[in-house]
Amino acid sequence: MFRDQDPGGISLKARSPHDRIADAPLPAHKSGPYRLRRSTGARAISRRAIPILLVPLSGCSGIQSALAPAGEEAAAIDQLLLVMVLGGALVWFAVVGLLLHAARRRETPWTEEQAGRLILLGGVAFPVAVLLALLTYAVWLMPVIRPWFAQQAPEQGMIEVTGEQFWWRIRYPAADGTPAFETANELRLPAGERTAFALKAADVIHSFWIPVLGGKMDMIPGRTNISSLLPTRTGVYRAPCAEFCGTSHALMAFSVIVMEPADYLAWRRAQALGNGAGGREGERLFAFHGCAGCHGIRGTTPAASLGPDLTLFGQRQTVGAGALANTAENVTRFIRNPGAVKPGAKMPAFDMLAEREIAAIADYLAGLK
Repeated sequence: MFRDQDPGGISLKARSPHDRIADAPLPAHKSGPYRLRRSTGARAISRRAIPILLVPLSGCSGIQSALAPAGEEAAAIDQLLLVMVLGGALVWFAVVGLLLHAARRRETPWTEEQAGRLILLGGVAFPVAVLLALLTYAVWLMPVIRPWFAQQAPEQGMIEVTGEQFWWRIRYPAADGTPAFETANELRLPAGERTAFALKAADVIHSFWIPVLGGKMDMIPGRTNISSLLPTRTGVYRAPCAEFCGTSHALMAFSVIVMEPADYLAWRRAQALGNGAGGREGERLFAFHGCAGCHGIRGTTPAASLGPDLTLFGQRQTVGAGALANTAENVTRFIRNPGAVKPGAKMPAFDMLAEREIAAIADYLAGLK
């Protein structure tokens, strides 16, 4: 009897749910603990959200960012992107502003003539004018993004870049008193001078793209595409293959080194001379185990036939077309089992060799400077 009654003698069973809710303790005042907990949680969420929101900004700079141009063509593309974003934002704000203006309550309703005029001017005429201006600007900028003179340049005077699974064969023409020569996986260019490229593919479609210098162009088997670039700033940059080409597509990149013209000329002369014979143990093992059957070293072995040319290999930034940094340890790892580093690589594994011999060959290659 007494369990169902409160101290005032009123039956608890007879009380409605609304009465029980009314008796529940209320949250603390806004200036009290409730307000403190809520604001503290909001600040914690903000602290977590800010780093996440800043992550996309990390792609706005670096050695492979189209938003950090180091060439005339890339600067034009970056400028076009900025103008297009501003133009799109202008149209968006105009249309949204028109929508909000139309949705606002008024004492006197619009007439059909007023509504039609607003829609015609703000919803049709203004966006069409902005889009037409953007199209005109893009067409005007096209000769800078893709210079027409490169289409008429003689192919014999161009740097020939051939995409192969999964590396880059690069042939430099004779120029400045130096003969033609071949290298691989590293492109060197003079700053302030336009260079034309003959782009080819040996097996499947690849894509030539140096984001900091200019736009991309496909490399198609049986066809030669022509492109040109004008670097404006020295530095070391990265260029990925921009067309899926097989298992190690993501591991197919080349380094781009933009140099002062005098340094570039000196590098060309050193490349043309090649590496002289030094009588090292690694050099002997390189020839003994048949490495020269695929790879060439000017001044020491015949020209490369199947694999990348290794002249002055020690100067290169990477091993395996961007797969690893160029160190003796990584060269050893690549020689031992290329497929473990770069799936689909055509170079066979040499894990049957003694570790001492592999290390000697790797030291020899790393010393070719």
